[in-house]
Amino acid sequence: MISARGRYVISYNGEVYNHRDIRRELEAKGAAPRWRGTCDTEVMLAAIEHGGIRWALDRFIGMFAFALWDQAERRLFLVRDRIGVKPLYYAFTSHGLAFGSELKAVIPFPGFDREIDRDSLADYVRISCVPAPRSIYRQARKVRPGTILAFSSPTAAPAEEIYWSAEEVARLSFERPFKGSEREALEELDSLLRDAVKLRMVADVPLGALLSGGVDSSTVVALMQAQSSRPVHSFSIGSQDPMFDESPNAAAVARHIGTHHTALIASPDDAQRIISDLPSTYDEPFADSSQIPTLLVSRLAKRAVTVVVSGDGGDELFGGYNRYIWAPRVWQMQRAFPRWARDATRGALLSLSPGTWDQVFQRARLLFPRSAMPGHHVHKVAQLLGCEDFEDAREVLVSHWSPSEVLVDGERLSPSIPQAGRWGDPIDQLMLADLVGYLPDDILAKVDRASMAVALEAREPLLDHRVVAFAWRLPRSMKIRGQSGKWLLRTLLHRYVPKGLLDRPKLGFGIPLGRWLRNELRDWAAELIEPDRLRREGLFRPEVVDRRWREHQRGVRNWEHHLWDILMFQAWAEAERRPARAPEPLPLRRPVPWAAGAQK
Repeated sequence: MISARGRYVISYNGEVYNHRDIRRELEAKGAAPRWRGTCDTEVMLAAIEHGGIRWALDRFIGMFAFALWDQAERRLFLVRDRIGVKPLYYAFTSHGLAFGSELKAVIPFPGFDREIDRDSLADYVRISCVPAPRSIYRQARKVRPGTILAFSSPTAAPAEEIYWSAEEVARLSFERPFKGSEREALEELDSLLRDAVKLRMVADVPLGALLSGGVDSSTVVALMQAQSSRPVHSFSIGSQDPMFDESPNAAAVARHIGTHHTALIASPDDAQRIISDLPSTYDEPFADSSQIPTLLVSRLAKRAVTVVVSGDGGDELFGGYNRYIWAPRVWQMQRAFPRWARDATRGALLSLSPGTWDQVFQRARLLFPRSAMPGHHVHKVAQLLGCEDFEDAREVLVSHWSPSEVLVDGERLSPSIPQAGRWGDPIDQLMLADLVGYLPDDILAKVDRASMAVALEAREPLLDHRVVAFAWRLPRSMKIRGQSGKWLLRTLLHRYVPKGLLDRPKLGFGIPLGRWLRNELRDWAAELIEPDRLRREGLFRPEVVDRRWREHQRGVRNWEHHLWDILMFQAWAEAERRPARAPEPLPLRRPVPWAAGAQK
């Protein structure tokens, strides 16, 4: 779209939810153009034309990635939303600058080089995704969340400006903490979330919600239903394995709230049918196995609605992950013991496989009574005992493979897992690292790619930047109490849903991947990681991968996540070898001037 005065041209993906408020503000200032329609894009351009890009961004509440061409200054701006809900890639080639919301839009550009970035591969095997600003290709980059890139030339590096920083928000919260009572905090959270949900319910297409039955999604759906005159459409995915099936919980919550609920029980056949679509859906290697149920529930929802609201972000903001509770405690305890004692304890814990530990705790119900995977946690504890500082300990918590362990020439690689500030205590550091890294690079990428693959728009009210700022101001006691996180969010939810419907261990949005790899997916997986094949490709050490594959098949260890990392890369690489097809150019109604030196 071209702005009213003709200065700016925008290409835009996303939603600015408060565009009507900005429209009224511009009208009150006498700065409104002669409106041509009612969409948010026109308001965005008018705001930028009136006050500049920073003035406009400070007012936007939403998720967005956009390219803005300034015809007066002959500059191109690439901008990504504060939290990183929407993706944005760019690449310099011999023919100019290419950009887009997907790599598949950038790859066909003339001169693009498909060489794999081995440092990105090191990141990937460690954390199952490629974190910004890298991409899997050396030539392509991602715009970071909350960032403006200004290009004055199609060949020169851009000027980077951070217009919103989660780390800065967190740091300032320690200088201006919330001083009110618990009741005042509850009322403020209720008000903020109601408004965040209400803004995201504005749509001229059918609207629904993803409901897992957990605290986050249940809170969002409850607030939606409280502000809706008709039953909200809610959707969930279940599993044939009771250990991973939260669909009865979601159905119970839906009945109580009064939504029109639809559920699908995912089977191994469903997974097999969808696996071939994963490389094209995610564009680059991505190995969070909950991508399968996420894509399934997106397809389910798309049958009835065009927009869904989700509960993503509650764990990172309100202390919901189990590691926020037990990892800092283990870290503090282990510092009280000499190294020889820690090494001896570590060896003892690792002497039993996670599966054996699961059986032990199933009988004893000790140490991790609310955990679905106690054996996994025991081995994480053992790894923490070998760490010398908390930064190393945090990396252990989020890592799968060591790059030097699995990659050919891996010891020369330099992973770039996003780091948090070194202020605050270990829990603060864990939560902030997840907010700036795990959330945008894994969780939000997973949901955005899966939903957009079926033309479904997903919105995340818990990640409204006003909610993010408020959550960081809260004292720890309003987030984590005893063995439970999200205390204030749970308290708010209990206004709408009885406590008994939610008092259960957190399962997560998982699948019985380990069992599937031993049975229904075994032949598919074995072909992708066949040792001779890995040896020819020269990226992974075939003997290491094969050893873990065999251990997994014998039931010695559950290596499902490590193996899934390799399998998803192999599936992506196989699809990547197919030649990219250049898209047909779209005709423009009027010509757009290009930057000096760039080619159309």
